[in-house]
Amino acid sequence: MLEHILSFQFGGFYGGDVGNLLSYWEQLGVFSYVLPFLLIFAVVFGILTKIKVFGENRGLNAVIALVVGLLALQYAFVSVFFSEIFPRVGVALSILLTLIILIGLFFSSENNKVINYILLGVSVIAFLAVLINTAGYTGWYSAYWWYVNWPLILVVAGVIGLVILVISSASPKGQVPPLTRNFP
Repeated sequence: MLEHILSFQFGGFYGGDVGNLLSYWEQLGVFSYVLPFLLIFAVVFGILTKIKVFGENRGLNAVIALVVGLLALQYAFVSVFFSEIFPRVGVALSILLTLIILIGLFFSSENNKVINYILLGVSVIAFLAVLINTAGYTGWYSAYWWYVNWPLILVVAGVIGLVILVISSASPKGQVPPLTRNFP
């Protein structure tokens, strides 16, 4: 291990051979076992600490999080799922970041509500695309119908979203529409 760290420090082009170090970590199981375990442990421990099911007993929360983290790694499904979803999440976040930069260039800051709805819509679409692609690779769904009709489902979801947006912005809250006012 020490020779790989030294190789990272002194060898390679411009100060290190990161590819070899990452390959070595992959062979050790860091990406398949250690990082998924740490992620599951941290999330479960954080949730148990936040909701205080067992009061302030952090030891019990740690034991439960440890057991859940180790049981989740019993089969390779968790490693495969994480190795499939996180690269896609990274691509989706890059798309959202690019969109935020472009919106900042072309829109003023007084349209914050509209911009937030646009970003929310793109985020939901990116989230669904990541989940659908990950589900397809991991075999969660195998129906051919979803694969063929996903554009139709996306259009229907968009139309429903637009209808909800129009209905919610039709009349301001607290005001009575003009045709239903009671005149003296």
